[in-house]
Amino acid sequence: MEFQKNLLEYISESLMTTDETISIAESVTSGLLQLAFSQMPNASLFYKGGITAYTLPEKVRLLNVDRSEAEECDCVSENIAETMALNVAELFKTDWSIATTGYCTPIRNSSYKIFAYFSFAYKGEIILTKKLELHPKTQALNAQLYYTEFILGCFKSEMNRLLILK
Repeated sequence: MEFQKNLLEYISESLMTTDETISIAESVTSGLLQLAFSQMPNASLFYKGGITAYTLPEKVRLLNVDRSEAEECDCVSENIAETMALNVAELFKTDWSIATTGYCTPIRNSSYKIFAYFSFAYKGEIILTKKLELHPKTQALNAQLYYTEFILGCFKSEMNRLLILK
């Protein structure tokens, strides 16, 4: 498995140029974003770490997700992704954070659909949250890889947007 080298290099250079740090909270991508960040040049200069919290109790305990809200939506919602992003940034004391939650296989709780939410936080504020939907016959690993690549591309765009505004 290989990530787009130019994308990883660009994100790495941007974070080093701005002297900013990032952390990751994952569920549906199950560590793939953390893997991608660990492959970036000079990762230890900006990537502080991540957490994969796959189940409701871990999201509640480690990322301060509200239990009753999580139970209502099976831990998959825009707000859950945002809560995860804000709290992982707080946990690791980073400027940036990315969070993912969703489904990579069609199950009853997802109405047999495959979708995910991701959220970016920057300096304590949510700057982007989106929902990605895939065809229900998409293989689980392909869904996870697609989510990861798409999120990295969106992250690059958000960094560009903020750098232009500075």
